[in-house]
Formats: sequence, structure tokens, C-alpha cells
Amino acid sequence: MKLMKLEIVTPLGVIFDDEVKQVTLPGSEGEFGVLPEHSSLVSLLNTGVIVIETKDKEELSVAINAGYVKVEEEKTLCIVDGAVAISGEGSELARAIEDAKELLLKAGESSMAIASAIGKVEHIGKTL
Repeated sequence: MKLMKLEIVTPLGVIFDDEVKQVTLPGSEGEFGVLPEHSSLVSLLNTGVIVIETKDKEELSVAINAGYVKVEEEKTLCIVDGAVAISGEGSELARAIEDAKELLLKAGESSMAIASAIGKVEHIGKTL
């Protein structure tokens, strides 16, 4: 099983740094997936949700408001203005979902992008 390193960095520091199977990103031209050994690219990231499949086949989600991604064959680096990890249980999850919604609403992107991202965050909250 091939893995790649994924880092998600905000102005406040690194919020994710681990080996993953794949990641789905909200690119400026639409959502796209990255697997290990992906060809190199740099792209803008829109308001949305990063979905991570960990090496343990666990799915994690991180709401972001904007940034960019640099993809290399063995590493993907996301540098974002703001991010909220959506994971955990009980009240922590509820608080994370509310924080994610607030972050997305402050992004100032198009209403369609924000509505789509908020819908995804709410769906994630219902499935956990």
C-alpha cells in the first residue's frame, strides 16, 4: 500500500502532518483527488472541506476558507488561511462543526461555494 505525506498548515501552525492513502481537495476549478505518486502541481484552494483517507482507512475532514496546495509525488502541502478539523465525538464534534460553519461563512467566497461546503460539513456531522 503506497502512502504519501500530507501537511496542512495555517498561520497558527501545522494542524495535520501524517502519511495518508489519499486526499480530496476543494480546488479553484473544482474538487480533485490526490493519490501517492500524483504528478506535480500547484493549485489555489477554495472555501470547502478537505477529506483525508488515513493509512488506517479512517476518514477525516477539515473545513478550510482559502489557500493553496503544492502536490509532489510523495508529499502534498496545503497552506490555508484558516482551518477547523472536524473529528471527535459528542460536544467536541458539535463545537467543531459550528466552528467550521463560522469559518466558511467568513470566507467571503461565492454563496454557492459556501452553501456547498456548509452542506458537506453538516452531512459529515450527521454521519459520525
